[in-house]
Amino acid sequence: MVREQRCDPVPRGSTMTAAPTPEILAAFEAAEGFMPLDEGLALYAAAVEAGGLGLPLLEVGSYCGRSTILLADAARRAGVTAVTVDHHRGSEEQQPGWDYHDPRTVDPELGVMDTLPMFRRTLHRAGLEDHVVALVGRSPQVAALWNTPLGLVFVDGGHTDEHAGADYEGWVPHLAPGGLLLIHDVFPDPKDEFTGQAPYRVYLRALASGAFTEVSVTDSLRVLRRTRATG
Repeated sequence: MVREQRCDPVPRGSTMTAAPTPEILAAFEAAEGFMPLDEGLALYAAAVEAGGLGLPLLEVGSYCGRSTILLADAARRAGVTAVTVDHHRGSEEQQPGWDYHDPRTVDPELGVMDTLPMFRRTLHRAGLEDHVVALVGRSPQVAALWNTPLGLVFVDGGHTDEHAGADYEGWVPHLAPGGLLLIHDVFPDPKDEFTGQAPYRVYLRALASGAFTEVSVTDSLRVLRRTRATG
């Protein structure tokens, strides 16, 4: 029989207002990607707090490493490791012909998306390569092999129900009690069906599970704390 267990959230201090240094902030703003500054600052503050659990911080969907800079620096600050999961072939809205496509991300020999070289250059320029373990593969496959508790799970991968739902199902079971679940591109308006409705449905699913309490909302970024575990 499955029984629910209450989990006390970790104490929160001043880390939720932690901010990156000017150098890290400049690297973030110079990197390719779509996360705006206010959401980046919220991500950083949450990552610094979650780092207090002493567990890895994981990001699903890295693109060219813009948000990874903040996650990696927060991990460095906490003495933990940032883990990224991405096949680096681009999500559905970043393929050739779509509005968000960047021609520089196409492998000239194969003619397919490959953001891994730009991702690695981003981390190298920011001096953060030693603080990131980059796993190249599809999220469900990597999650099936994973067995380490996580202090933070940042869902920022594909924007279909199939992909966003698989990210939630694959990684949330590894999120430690008191850990933080971050969901990006949460858009409640039905007009955003292609860009943000699937993450919005994942956000609603997390709240409906009874396992999470909302911590903050910053534009399209939601931060939830795991306050209940099922075991």
